[in-house]
Amino acid sequence: MRNIALEFRPKDLESFVGQSHLLGKGAPLKAILDSSIKDNNLPNLILFGPPGSGKTSLALIVARLTERELLSFNATNFKLESLKKELEKHKNSLYKPILFIDEVHRLNIAQQEFLLPILERGDVSFIAASTENPYFALSPALRSRTLLFQFKPLQSEDLAILYDKVVAKYPPKSDFTQVKEWLLKKNTGDTRAFLNLLSVALDLDSNNALSIENLESITQNSQGVKSADTHYDYISAMIKSIRGSDADAAVYYLACLIQAGENPEFIARRLVILASEDIGNANPNALNLANSAMQSVAKIGYPEARIILSQCVIYLASSPKSNAAYLAIDAALRDVKYRSEPIPPHLKTHSKEYLYPHDFGGWVKQIYHNGKKYVKLKNIGFEKTLSEWLNKIKGK
Repeated sequence: MRNIALEFRPKDLESFVGQSHLLGKGAPLKAILDSSIKDNNLPNLILFGPPGSGKTSLALIVARLTERELLSFNATNFKLESLKKELEKHKNSLYKPILFIDEVHRLNIAQQEFLLPILERGDVSFIAASTENPYFALSPALRSRTLLFQFKPLQSEDLAILYDKVVAKYPPKSDFTQVKEWLLKKNTGDTRAFLNLLSVALDLDSNNALSIENLESITQNSQGVKSADTHYDYISAMIKSIRGSDADAAVYYLACLIQAGENPEFIARRLVILASEDIGNANPNALNLANSAMQSVAKIGYPEARIILSQCVIYLASSPKSNAAYLAIDAALRDVKYRSEPIPPHLKTHSKEYLYPHDFGGWVKQIYHNGKKYVKLKNIGFEKTLSEWLNKIKGK
């Protein structure tokens, strides 16, 4: 089978398909690249978006147009020693190399911090690619030294352009009208997946075995948690199963994500959010366990991280649930957005009218704000204990 995805990878910006919001005429990234390539003075870039949207292809184009050497790494097997050796070889070069790190969100904190002085000194021009949102996956220090651009899934009209290029070079024997419609209908926005399927269709055609049924069979057999939509569907299913206290379902969807190669740190971050949003003070230890799990999987990685994630998922699914903290802060934020309440004088700095609760056995009645209730504790888990305590000290 031909590697059509590699063969039709764009060689320059003019042949790049998709991302018109970034690379179209007058678009921001296009303007930056045109200027920086001309002056050979590249900014540091982080390109984030779904698989197959052109992030790596753009990095290769930039390296080719600037005639810079490309130091290419994948964060899944990134070793600092390897980078140090490459930097040592290029320390006296007139033009600094381009350092490209794919899946940069998989770098741990120590690796991210190692990059900071390198970027600060300008030892390299840095381009990174990520399928995760860098605002969640990368340190603020690394983000502050880069320009961030979000790539989007390719639209059907973009993929139709690629389709026409391929069949112009490799004309099929059969009528491909239905095949084209089927391919575009199956579009997940992933160029690589689209071209691989087109390559399969051309091979079937050359062997007189082309049919939509055969194509459907192949895609079903190779289907996993691959597309951006399916990826988020499985995450959603896991989260909703935990929220619904179905530990078996939650572990199953966790297994689907692990089998598909999902970043364990991404899963762990979602579990930390859930621990606070959906469990909260009904079981305060849930947040502690989820946070410990997040730190542990960042240090350990697969395959052992699967056990840590499983433990965390089971614990969260089996815990009492409360969204009181989530509802309380959102209600308060809505009020703060549209109106500002004055602070009572006795709560202001240096006020002599403030009643110090510890002088009154731990609690004393006084006004703190207008009395609106934001916190509505549930009669479940540890929140029940908190509610009973508050009612007791307030004489309710």
